[in-house]
Amino acid sequence: MKKYFTFMLLAIFGIVALSCNNRDNDVVPPDTYSKMLDVKSSFTSANSYTITQGITINSTDVVLVYRNYNSNSTGSPVWQLLPATEYLTTGRIDYSFLFDTNNVEIYADFDPATTTPSEMASYVNNQTFRVVLVPASQGKNANLDYKDYNSVIKYYNIPDRK
Repeated sequence: MKKYFTFMLLAIFGIVALSCNNRDNDVVPPDTYSKMLDVKSSFTSANSYTITQGITINSTDVVLVYRNYNSNSTGSPVWQLLPATEYLTTGRIDYSFLFDTNNVEIYADFDPATTTPSEMASYVNNQTFRVVLVPASQGKNANLDYKDYNSVIKYYNIPDRK
């Protein structure tokens, strides 16, 4: 009986020891690579309504692009995850992006026949975008709302640029 009791005690101790850990699953380790880049430009017919920004993107990165929703105001920035659509009185404008290992292309797509230049001006001139690169391996099991810019920078320990 003493042998069984000893083995039972060791088994219980082993299960308890293996089930405990000190990992904090809500915060990414500080050595995790994250990168942020601000892009300020205007969409024009000269650039085919496309803004191209050079940046090195690793194959293990997730690329997130946010648009400063209130770019022309003096208030705190409100970040909108792309792709996004803005509905205008006379049409709509779609913001989206493409990327490869060396560039991010942000583009504005709209129908010039249904949108007026005066209404579009605030949607294409002096726009601010924030490109955020985060590691794919960290986010794969994360319970994280990528639409919420503040949650993303908090989760990945990225200092916010005011």
